[in-house]
Amino acid sequence: MAMKALAIGIVGLLSVSGSTCGKSTAEDVTKEKPTPDVVLEGVDTGGLTPREKKEWSQYVSEFLSPCQNVPVSIAQCVQEKRACSKCTPAAKFVLRGVKDGMTREQVEKSYKNRFDADKVKNVPIDGSPVKGPEGAAITIVEFADFECPHCAEVAPLLDKTVEAKKNDVRLVFKFYPLPSHPHADAAARAAVAAMNQGKFWEMHHALFTNQRHLEQTDLDSYAKGLGMDVSRFHADMQSPQTTERIAKDKKLGEDLQIGGTPTIFVNGRLFDGHQDMNDWIALELSTMGASSPPPSAADAGSTLGVATGDAGKPPADAGKK
Repeated sequence: MAMKALAIGIVGLLSVSGSTCGKSTAEDVTKEKPTPDVVLEGVDTGGLTPREKKEWSQYVSEFLSPCQNVPVSIAQCVQEKRACSKCTPAAKFVLRGVKDGMTREQVEKSYKNRFDADKVKNVPIDGSPVKGPEGAAITIVEFADFECPHCAEVAPLLDKTVEAKKNDVRLVFKFYPLPSHPHADAAARAAVAAMNQGKFWEMHHALFTNQRHLEQTDLDSYAKGLGMDVSRFHADMQSPQTTERIAKDKKLGEDLQIGGTPTIFVNGRLFDGHQDMNDWIALELSTMGASSPPPSAADAGSTLGVATGDAGKPPADAGKK
């Protein structure tokens, strides 16, 4: 992008100053031809305005296909029925960005984040709390803070996603308490202590449901209500192992350069909050040779669209490091 900006700056300077080698006339200057409207089988552009259709046509004519062995544009890939199953979904992905009013830079960044192979990160699970089958095709990893209001909003939606696709999806939780939240560290410690007694997800639910009540007396009350050994709960909250568990997750989050909470990775790829989680998972499954049925009415409430990490800045009042 820096080189592109530099090139634009140079072109602008030359057009203003007229400083070029040799003299050109009006006849020598050829106008750039506008990109014609693109029509792709399987992609419905009927809801686009004329301006949006021009933008989308330009993007799919310029962005390379998601398959590295198919070095043509998205549009050419679809039109020529090239051997890349991701091209039609890629065209629809770009369409969604245009409909959402994203700038070209935002669309391109979002597209690369979703499809570029080098955007997949290594996000180890290593002893973290997990919900869902071990052999699930989709692994969702969430970095969250129990005092972050946006994490509380996302938690039930992730639960519904896992429940709706229980054979395909597993959810992994990473502890990422933020220093700006005074009760976040204690809540994270309580969750680790609950995990040691096999009650992590129950405590996870209690903490997010009662997010404004995270004093030690509240944590003790939740532990008692879950039938936990409170003495062991206290000891585990303060143990070096708990400190190490939280520190390890925070170090991983910092290495991954997450921008706030919640931050979500799907199969190692940063989830772009401009997208719908059901669509994201369906595309992931389709590229793996699996399939996912369209969401039912019961799943409609599980649609997840949150700005996370680098793909979309967290909301203004989201937790920050």
